[in-house]
Amino acid sequence: MIPFSSQRGLGQDLATHLLNEHDNEMVELVEVNGAIAQDLHGAFAEWEAQAHALTKCENYLYSLSVNPDPAQDPITREQYFDYIRRVEEKLGLTDQPRAVVFHSKYGREHCHVIWSRIDVDNEKAVQLAFDREKLMMVTREFARDHNLELPDGYHKEKDGKNKQLSLYEMHQQRITGLSKEEHMEQVTDAWRASDSPKAFIQALAERGYILATGKRPYVLVDFYGGMNALPKMINDKTVRTKDIRSFLEKDYPPESLPSVDEARELVAKHRKETEAHAKSEQYADELAELKRSQASRRAELEKAKRSLKQRQHKERTGLAARHKSEREALRSAHLAEKQRISEARARKRPGELGKAFGKISGFMMLRKALHKYQDRKRTKTFLKQRKQLKDLQFKERLALARRQEMQTLDMKRKLRALEQIEKRELRSLEEAMQREARCQGRGGRTQMPRLTLGMNRSHTAKKRIDLTDTFDRAAEGKQTDGGKDGASDGPKPQSKTKIRRYRRARKRDPGLDRGR
Repeated sequence: MIPFSSQRGLGQDLATHLLNEHDNEMVELVEVNGAIAQDLHGAFAEWEAQAHALTKCENYLYSLSVNPDPAQDPITREQYFDYIRRVEEKLGLTDQPRAVVFHSKYGREHCHVIWSRIDVDNEKAVQLAFDREKLMMVTREFARDHNLELPDGYHKEKDGKNKQLSLYEMHQQRITGLSKEEHMEQVTDAWRASDSPKAFIQALAERGYILATGKRPYVLVDFYGGMNALPKMINDKTVRTKDIRSFLEKDYPPESLPSVDEARELVAKHRKETEAHAKSEQYADELAELKRSQASRRAELEKAKRSLKQRQHKERTGLAARHKSEREALRSAHLAEKQRISEARARKRPGELGKAFGKISGFMMLRKALHKYQDRKRTKTFLKQRKQLKDLQFKERLALARRQEMQTLDMKRKLRALEQIEKRELRSLEEAMQREARCQGRGGRTQMPRLTLGMNRSHTAKKRIDLTDTFDRAAEGKQTDGGKDGASDGPKPQSKTKIRRYRRARKRDPGLDRGR
């Protein structure tokens, strides 16, 4: 069992990554707890809103990838959740909202668990101190209790350094097909085989690297645009950073080198000339297959959207019909009561003698006044009941409209999330095809193509110019400033003012040496 964890934000990007079906043979959303929405994009959006409303926490998610050892038997779902439970207890994430996603890639199943770090009751983020050490303890206990063996790569190295690749290194390996170790081997070989700075620059160019400068004085930009600090790429503990600087700065001072952006533009032009950009049949077939899969998945969501619209229309028409029947029933009851009272009064109407006596005695006048009072009271009661019914019906219509509006917005959100997933899958396909084309272009070798450019010197002839000439001319131009003749065949170097500013900036801010 090998865990890989990180505290992070950008929940929407993480949800898109987890639901990418192109990079995974199987994607299964098993569980979403602690959120109203039951999809990843919706749940992560809720947790982000809680983080911004209740705390100042930016990395509001804790993401854990659980990878069983492929050399051993696969573990069961019960064992996965046992491991998750142990992690929650150790890190203090019990009862926190979480989502569980299972992936299957190259026939190997693994699990992703994402927790919200926001404790809503206490309005603060859960602190995760020493989480890597705690994960190691949980993994050892889990392996012991389930009779599993820890893989060799899980144990610490003698120097105690963690050999886990960074996200940037994994991205570079994914798009180039070359591992960090292979890059380091090439640069180390170039260093050991060179007896002068010029020979070292030439050896780097032959292996597909160009020397540049960035926040660190010496940065390597490879044929595919990747960037690494030069001292970190030499796998020799006897070589220190100061040794590399003293070796290079005389002939190739940092201010004479191109910037990282300029070097990337340079290798991009060369790569454009050497790589084939034509879409292969395999790419067309895989793109068509991906489009069919995406169309099938989108068809399900479009069907759910149409079903939602029909259901909402049915709810609105049903509510309107019920409201109309309720109003008609109230009005009919009022008219029926009025008719019944009129008929009862007609039956009790006195004869001619009674009318005469009533007029004389004033009884008829009192009787009419009583009937008018009763009619007004009954009419006021009816109007009050009708107003109450209308107010109640208005609230019901408003609640239905708001609920349907939220349903519509939620459906639009799901469509936007699906669009993001489709874009990510398309980019993954392009990266896979690009990686395969680059591997085929190298002929299976771990060395990148040589960095040389073909340039026109005349209409009839072409000459191949090595990129290291740029560095040689720049370095020679700086050295000839104090020479005997003061002449230089190279391009005009940078002004002394710019060089002084660069050196002062490096002295003021030590962070410039931390790498670009």
